[in-house]
Amino acid sequence: MSYQGKSTDLGDGEVAALLFEYMPKIAAEHETDSLLVLMADLGRQIVQADRCSLWLIDEEKNELWTKVAHGVSELRIPLSAGFVGYSLKTGEPVLVDDAYRDARFDRRSDIKNGYHTTSVMTMPLESDGRVMGVFQAINKVGENVFFSEKDLERLKLISVYSAKTIESAIRAQKLECYAKQLERKAEELKSAHMELIRILGEVSEFRSQEVGDHIHRVAEISLKLAKYLGLPADQQELIYYAAPLHDLGKVGIADMILNKAGKLTPEEFSIMKRHSVIGRTLLRDSKTDLLCMASDIASAHHERWDGTGYPDKLKGEEIPLAARICAVADVLDALSSPRCYKPAWPEDRVKEEMKKSSGSHFQPELIDILMAHWDEFYSCYKPDGEFVKKKLLPPVK
Repeated sequence: MSYQGKSTDLGDGEVAALLFEYMPKIAAEHETDSLLVLMADLGRQIVQADRCSLWLIDEEKNELWTKVAHGVSELRIPLSAGFVGYSLKTGEPVLVDDAYRDARFDRRSDIKNGYHTTSVMTMPLESDGRVMGVFQAINKVGENVFFSEKDLERLKLISVYSAKTIESAIRAQKLECYAKQLERKAEELKSAHMELIRILGEVSEFRSQEVGDHIHRVAEISLKLAKYLGLPADQQELIYYAAPLHDLGKVGIADMILNKAGKLTPEEFSIMKRHSVIGRTLLRDSKTDLLCMASDIASAHHERWDGTGYPDKLKGEEIPLAARICAVADVLDALSSPRCYKPAWPEDRVKEEMKKSSGSHFQPELIDILMAHWDEFYSCYKPDGEFVKKKLLPPVK
């Protein structure tokens, strides 16, 4: 709809009042289309025009476009078309009383929209020395039928303010778009990283299906312990993805030892213990938080709270927290699931063994958590439990 009204030109006080009315609305708006609406409304009221439009350059299509032309939908014109194109090309304003008597006038918009243009003003939108578009006012309303030099000055004032505001909004939207792209790329990289970690953790699965399922069960139990210990979400996630690498060093252990059905001899057990050092060696030079944690876990998940573990006889809090957590999960799983050299222990025996090891093998606080939530932890190992459903344990026949 066209602007309706028969008011005379606004006084300076009225112009100032309009600016103060619109400034908070404009400052609170961050969408370019909505800003164009506000700016066009402000300009139309200040210069008493029937229509106002803010034309912006579309650099990809080499066109000028306006989302806000009062009474019409989006318009697009060539960069050189009409008064707008002239202002864009020359950087000069236009003040015309009768558009149809001016050779620069492009009649196509009038023909398309059934409108009749008479008086016209245009003012380039400049920001940082660059013309980014043109502010156009069409058909003066009220007692004065032509735009004046004073109207042109006021349009210039609004144009300077509009250009800075719109440029800021466009930059903010570009930054937001770029940030979202970076976020998507980061998620893609993270997914790829986690997938590589999963594959690396499952390398041992090609040596032993038993070991392959074990590492995933240990990850699940470690995550539960980390949650109940109150670790931050990002640390919980790191532990979940790093825990499957705790036995990575077993890729360096011979099959005859790794898959031996009976008890290991002292010499064989000495060789088996090397997997902690092998895992640390494979992971120790990593620069990522995830693989640094995985290195700690691989190296120290066989250390004991009382200092009698291996390979470095670390004691108490000298043992990295992630390794302490993984140690509890590792032993709980070893006792609760069948191995090539033993059947799964009964629940009561597992619970008693874990409780008995508090303060010697394991950090007491972790065993307190395990005991406080025992039914939840151990239910994973039952015939209808989580691990059977996830095919991390064979179904009970």
